[in-house]
Amino acid sequence: MKTIIQRLKLELRVYRLVMKDQRTPRRAKWFVWLALAYVVSPFDLIPDFIPGVGWLDELVVVPILLGLARVWIPAEVLADCRTRAEWM
Repeated sequence: MKTIIQRLKLELRVYRLVMKDQRTPRRAKWFVWLALAYVVSPFDLIPDFIPGVGWLDELVVVPILLGLARVWIPAEVLADCRTRAEWM
């Protein structure tokens, strides 16, 4: 469980750096913003108050949106941001 949380923190730092990088295309930034908006939005496909399955839609929709963003992020930008995030 600890390694999962550490990995999640690393990915959050990576995407924060990707969003600040000037080389990142706008459409990739839009997908990252959509993923963030979906997480904080009160409107969900499955309401969060349903025990056990309430967060299931976030576990599906957010990785899909981030995966679409990664299609548009140049590999060198992602590698550079990942390296910088590991040193943070």
